[in-house]
Amino acid sequence: MIYEDEMIYVEREEHEVPWVKVFTKAKFKELSDCDEATLAHLWRAVLQCEKSLREFYAPDKINIASFANYVPRVHFHVQARFKNDSFFPESVWGKKMRNGKLDLPEFSEFAEVLAANLKMEFR
Repeated sequence: MIYEDEMIYVEREEHEVPWVKVFTKAKFKELSDCDEATLAHLWRAVLQCEKSLREFYAPDKINIASFANYVPRVHFHVQARFKNDSFFPESVWGKKMRNGKLDLPEFSEFAEVLAANLKMEFR
């Protein structure tokens, strides 16, 4: 767990690219099930994850996705993408294009930065 408050939690998805998932704590199935306060809080968290990934890793692109077919509750995937990762320009769920070779800082360092940024965002 990277961050948690009364409305959301953020965790890491293990992958070659830096990737976090932002969940609502309440078990909403669809975005339209969420109340306005939860939606606003969720979007602020997703945007802070994007900003933090951009500042820390300087990726070529950020991907944000919400499928929730396997995990039927509201959550977003926020991924830092690089032209030399294994799947780029495909999604990370798509066709592997190459054996990527990323030389990135440790995710644990990023997790500390992200947690601090989220705490500042919601204080």
